[in-house]
Amino acid sequence: MNAPRLAGLVVLAGFAGVMIWAVTRPPSRPESPRILEVEEIAEERIESAKAREKARADFALVRQLLEEDLDSRRFHFPLVVLACSEKKVIPLEPERPAHRRVLEAIDRALVEATVRLGDEGSPLHELRRINEASRFFEDALMESLDRAEGLSCGIPVNRAGDSRRSGYPDLRVVDEASGEVFYLDPKLVERDSWDSSFRSFYFAPKDETLKVTEDAVHLLIGIGHDGNDGAWKFGEWKLVDLSTLTVRLKAEFQASNRDLYPPSEAGN
Repeated sequence: MNAPRLAGLVVLAGFAGVMIWAVTRPPSRPESPRILEVEEIAEERIESAKAREKARADFALVRQLLEEDLDSRRFHFPLVVLACSEKKVIPLEPERPAHRRVLEAIDRALVEATVRLGDEGSPLHELRRINEASRFFEDALMESLDRAEGLSCGIPVNRAGDSRRSGYPDLRVVDEASGEVFYLDPKLVERDSWDSSFRSFYFAPKDETLKVTEDAVHLLIGIGHDGNDGAWKFGEWKLVDLSTLTVRLKAEFQASNRDLYPPSEAGN
């Protein structure tokens, strides 16, 4: 091939390479203030669109909740538990051997706890509020039931595998012979308040911290006291089979002090 022709091919190939690079290279844009301003406006519009969409969804949800009139509806507690945990609430059957053993042990534990915690030397007499006494009864019942022959008692483990005191239920009792599980929730009640409309039972299930992890009998024990602050005496108790309970859902919108009074808006 002669030299002029070879030179022509080299020039043509170089031109083709330049054209390919020009077409395929990333576009270069001068980072001028105007272009940056346009980009910021575009991003703000996208965020505004997302905010409007969220606001519409929130509005629709609030309207739906209001239309449901949740405050006036009642729900069967076993159905609530099943929906939240996929676990069954087993009805109490006192004639069944396992149920009878657990009920008898609970009765003995309550006799012991009410006498001991009502005595003059009781640590409860150093407390200011009866609400602070609940933990002492939980501990006393747990100790007594765990000591009972054929039973074990402890704090329920939640779905995350943690053993925590807060949240329903407070105690987990197992009849070792049958393997049946009993959830136990003790409550202190002033003796003149048995028929009060004050809300005293709460079940606020959250996925990871849910403590109902097994099919079980659910029991609540109301322990009566005389209302004598700092020197309480404890008397009758009532055992409730929660398989017959109906509950209400209280829907409310809340804000904490942190929400209400952010540091940036604090006064002098």
